[in-house]
Formats: sequence, C-alpha cells, structure tokens
Amino acid sequence: MGIDDIKGKAKEAAGDLTDDKDLKREGKVDQFTDTVKDKVGDASDKVKDVLNRD
Repeated sequence: MGIDDIKGKAKEAAGDLTDDKDLKREGKVDQFTDTVKDKVGDASDKVKDVLNRD
C-alpha cells in the first residue's frame, strides 16, 4: 500500500460522505495509480533479476 492508495481511500471516503462524485472518482483513480505503480515496479524488478543472472 503506497501513499497514493492512502490518499485515494481518503478522497473516496470524503467524496462518499459529501456526496461529491468527482472527489470519489478521483480517489479511485489515485488508488488505481498506486496499483499500477506497484505492478510496474514488480515487473521492473523481475526484468532486472533476469538480466543480472550469470
């Protein structure tokens, strides 16, 4: 769980409480961004591992 995920959850909750659909949607986007960053980082690590094999 990264900072974008935490921010996203907070925005989504605030949007839900205030019935602000844009804020809620923005929170979901932040959470998705965090997930993508994690997946890209994992893929990058795997590529580095393969390239560094001797």
